[in-house]
Amino acid sequence: MYTTLTPLFIQNIGLPGMLLIAVVVLVMFGRGKISNLMGEVGKGITAFKKGVSEGKEEMEASIEDAAETAKDVTPDDTKTKS
Repeated sequence: MYTTLTPLFIQNIGLPGMLLIAVVVLVMFGRGKISNLMGEVGKGITAFKKGVSEGKEEMEASIEDAAETAKDVTPDDTKTKS
């Protein structure tokens, strides 16, 4: 038996319902507040992407440093045989 956890009213909302919700939100908060909110969301997304890329660069740099400083622990007698 297949059951969903999504409430029934969300499944059947459709385009007209979403437009109505958008209009109600616009009337309640006004254009200025919504544009400020969207600007803050955009700044947050930009900061998140910047943080992810900086973290990735730091990780790659630390991997390169670890590879350069890695010691060869192969016994001497095994090195000369190959």
